[in-house]
Amino acid sequence: MAASCLVLLAVCLLLPLLLLGGWKRWRRGRAARHVVAVVLGDVGRSPRMQYHALSLAMHGFSVTLLGFCNSKPHDELLQNNRIQIVGLTELQSLAVGPRVFQYGVKVVFQAMYLLWKLMWREPGAYIFLQNPPGLPSIAVCWFVGCLCGSKLVIDWHNYGYSIMGLVHGPNHPLVLLAKWYEKFFGRLSHLNLCVTNAMREDLADNWHIRALTVYDKPASFFKETPLDLQHRLFMKLGSTHSPFRARSEPEDPVTERSAFTERDAGSGLVTRLRERPALLVSSTSWTEDEDFSILLAALEKFEQLTLDGHNLPSLVCVITGKGPLREYYSRLIHQKHFQHIQVCTPWLEAEDYPLLLGSADLGVCLHTSSSGLDLPMKVVDMFGCCLPVCAVNFKCLHELVKHEENGLVFEDSEELAAQLQMLFSNFPDPEGKLNQFRKNLRESQQLRWDESWVQTVLPLVMDT
Repeated sequence: MAASCLVLLAVCLLLPLLLLGGWKRWRRGRAARHVVAVVLGDVGRSPRMQYHALSLAMHGFSVTLLGFCNSKPHDELLQNNRIQIVGLTELQSLAVGPRVFQYGVKVVFQAMYLLWKLMWREPGAYIFLQNPPGLPSIAVCWFVGCLCGSKLVIDWHNYGYSIMGLVHGPNHPLVLLAKWYEKFFGRLSHLNLCVTNAMREDLADNWHIRALTVYDKPASFFKETPLDLQHRLFMKLGSTHSPFRARSEPEDPVTERSAFTERDAGSGLVTRLRERPALLVSSTSWTEDEDFSILLAALEKFEQLTLDGHNLPSLVCVITGKGPLREYYSRLIHQKHFQHIQVCTPWLEAEDYPLLLGSADLGVCLHTSSSGLDLPMKVVDMFGCCLPVCAVNFKCLHELVKHEENGLVFEDSEELAAQLQMLFSNFPDPEGKLNQFRKNLRESQQLRWDESWVQTVLPLVMDT
């Protein structure tokens, strides 16, 4: 009770000051070539919002990007003098009272804090907002837009209520309230972007929101990694992760060797080891919409096939990312006693992640989507690096992964294990299916993010 009184008191005291600040800025007017971008999450783990900021800056806008600074964004963002990153402080829930009360107090404080941060920034012609998370940011950004004359652009990556439903169940009162909130305030936006045609249709049919599909596309730095950079990356990762270290010492003591490559000290020439392991990469946010037990079960079957004498390579499996279920799956991984498979779960710097994808042999995606309407950006990045993918199937995956063309789609661990066996038989086989998929990706001439952005988003913001 005392805590709720403090919340109400804070609102009563702060709101007049915030409104006064907003009124002054409204009187001053917004800058036509300035955009405010908001993500109520970690900027470093919000690549699409980073790409929006970079594209806006590239085409003459100044950008203020607000978000949590838990991990380092791309260097291009940090070095761009048209982009200012404003760090938000992540507010934790109270440790007292019922969970619903704790959540309510947190949301109120987040709303007031975000309102304060936005009102004391230079207003822009547009406020670009990532959703989810949209509670309370949609209402706050709409309110600020009303005061400052900014147009609200919501970029729908997914539905926040559907993610909440994975934890609480779809009929929980909080989930139903979040759905109503998202639907009501989402309709108040001026422009809407979304990540799939399936989501565009759902927004139109069920929410009466018109949106433009802007597919995720890889940034320019997602590309195949040259062999010398691969070797440098493997040596760097080998200093902290044993799967990247050489299995045996080279005959020449000055030769530098990793698990996959070696560099001649005299000529500096880097070559691949003939008996190298295959490198499998998966990235995740370690949340409920990715079931990594599927991959672990498939790896167990792959291990058994190797022990049974099938012509399969040893395997290094790298799972990158941060999230709430990381420790849970790390414990499961440590309980496995693989002989031919090594698994590690590093957190990579923003600049190293594209290099890893561009060095790998196969990507695996276990994203299933809480709504069934969004697509995994990790696959987009993998395709940018010409990395073939095995992806678990869900409703709209066909908009991205073309089965038997740029990768494979699977339903369960049995099917994934069979695909791994087929793709890695006689590895490395230049005539195998894995290389055929890579060749198809090279020849597909995929659009990059900025090329796609210029065709879709730029005409909208140039109407100002």
